[in-house]
Amino acid sequence: MTATLTLSVYIVRQFSLAVCGMLLALSGLVAMFDFIELLRRSASHPDVSFGLVAQIAALRLPFVAMQILPFAVLLGGILCFWRLTRSSELIVARAAGISAWEFLTAPTLCAMLFGIIATALISPVSSVMLARAESLDNTFLRSGGGPLALNGGQLWLRQSDHQISPQGVAIIHAQSVEVHRKQLIAHRVSVFRLDGEDRLLTRIEAIRATLGSGRWLLENASAIRPDQLPQPPAVISLPTDLTVNRVQESFASPDTLSVWALPGFIALLDRSGFSSIRHRLHFQALLALPLLAATMTLVSAGFSMRPARRGGVAKMIGSGVAAGFALFVVSKVAEEIGQSGALPVVLAAWAPAAAGLMFSIALLLHTEDG
Repeated sequence: MTATLTLSVYIVRQFSLAVCGMLLALSGLVAMFDFIELLRRSASHPDVSFGLVAQIAALRLPFVAMQILPFAVLLGGILCFWRLTRSSELIVARAAGISAWEFLTAPTLCAMLFGIIATALISPVSSVMLARAESLDNTFLRSGGGPLALNGGQLWLRQSDHQISPQGVAIIHAQSVEVHRKQLIAHRVSVFRLDGEDRLLTRIEAIRATLGSGRWLLENASAIRPDQLPQPPAVISLPTDLTVNRVQESFASPDTLSVWALPGFIALLDRSGFSSIRHRLHFQALLALPLLAATMTLVSAGFSMRPARRGGVAKMIGSGVAAGFALFVVSKVAEEIGQSGALPVVLAAWAPAAAGLMFSIALLLHTEDG
């Protein structure tokens, strides 16, 4: 038992160093290409300094590391297990009666720990920094108006309206919107207030609406009710649980939201009439990251623990890298299918990692016990 524990600690140390080294190397390589691309885009913006470009690239670095983590686990695991096999350390361990399942348990749990840390701790930091990077990118390097510049600037919203009915909703449509001094200003606004059975109770037409703290302020607004004459224009206050940041985030990438904020934000999107498929898929993908990291560990072990005396080591390692990249491609394809709504979100996020896990276990069974 002591020998197995000592060996597990030794393998975990070698595995962790290899994964961290690969993570730093791959993240640095991708960040360098990202920085070069930002420099190319900034060439047409003379007012954008080198320091600003470097700041945007640095703010994206945690997000890049999150995306690279499965590859780092795969390549780091292949490097670690290949070196241990080449030095005959794993062969000696097997000869001493320690099976592959025993000494692979520790690095697999270590990889899952990497995934849990990335999901629970790195993801919130990454989302904040990426949101800041996207804001700087939209302001200085892109000619568009940001995430709200969609559908010609028009905006559709759906929110709860308990003021008019216990299960009432309000549907808001604006011909154009702009964000000014942290306020959302909508022009030529129509508000349809419905009861719980989707019967129209009131329609409001306003020249302008401002989203403030817990309310919409409708200026020069006329309320029209069925079988009644329109009311004179006035200022109407409409309660809301929306904020400017939440409206902007609903159009922005889900990557700019923390894993801890996603469940509540998904519920808000559903109440507001926005599609939450992208956010739900991103949330499930973050939850599946520890399983994906563990799967990559077992894949790397299955393809790199073949004794060097048998030959074909380079082919086996190349096959391991190809299998890992194939798993990544399958997960991205499943994600795209999930975003289209053709595949349930949970299945799209978890199925590739679960299928890869079963494949790697079958490969290890063949290698170890076959």
